[in-house]
Amino acid sequence: MRHNPANPARVTLAGHGDARMVMDNRNARRTPESCLVLMFKAPGRSKRRLAAAIGPLASIVAEHLWSCALEDVAAWPGPVCFAPAGEADGEWAAERMDRCDAVVLQRGSNLGERINHVNGVLRSRGFQRQIFIGIDCPELHARYLNEAADALDNHDAVFGPAHDGGVVLMGARRKWPDLGDLAWSSANLMAELERSCTDHGWKTARLAALADIDTLGDLDAFGRTVPGDPRPARRALGAWLANDGQRFKRQL
Repeated sequence: MRHNPANPARVTLAGHGDARMVMDNRNARRTPESCLVLMFKAPGRSKRRLAAAIGPLASIVAEHLWSCALEDVAAWPGPVCFAPAGEADGEWAAERMDRCDAVVLQRGSNLGERINHVNGVLRSRGFQRQIFIGIDCPELHARYLNEAADALDNHDAVFGPAHDGGVVLMGARRKWPDLGDLAWSSANLMAELERSCTDHGWKTARLAALADIDTLGDLDAFGRTVPGDPRPARRALGAWLANDGQRFKRQL
């Protein structure tokens, strides 16, 4: 997307306390469609479980996963929000965002609280329908995201389960219930999310399960399936796994 210097839209990052960050928003668009929310950390601070096993190679993996997530963002027809975990993550991403309708800094002591915070800020800005993703699932594709958006026409929440019991996607057309007490990073997360919503009288939908990348085994499994994916960032990750990534396979 091209930036119009004569009429730059501006987006304020809602940070901690009085901390504010402001950045240009290129060709910002507002539609009644679902807002795709990308929750992320800069690659050097993410994938800590992988880092414990493969060290600095985990940052390379995270860079590739970030590129895959940007492909998903670029293909999304509606508004997009970037939700960095902290100001340093937002500054890292600022020059890497080709399109952006809103940026909201995460705030909270766990992922549930951070999602609640981002959800509330975006709703106050007019984004009532929101679909949350991270960078952990390169199996995501445009059809899957569109299915999630369509589900919100008739459901209050939609979930994309992960094979390990977590989620790769979660969307809602209402304000999320309190998510802070859920068992994040556990095999029970998907079930707890659904129960939390149904306890509040919500109607929920569930998409097909996908694999996310948290462990060496996940990474190896993705490397065996990616050759059929035509998207450039996925092919680049597959090529790295087939070459430089061989260094970690002896640890499997």
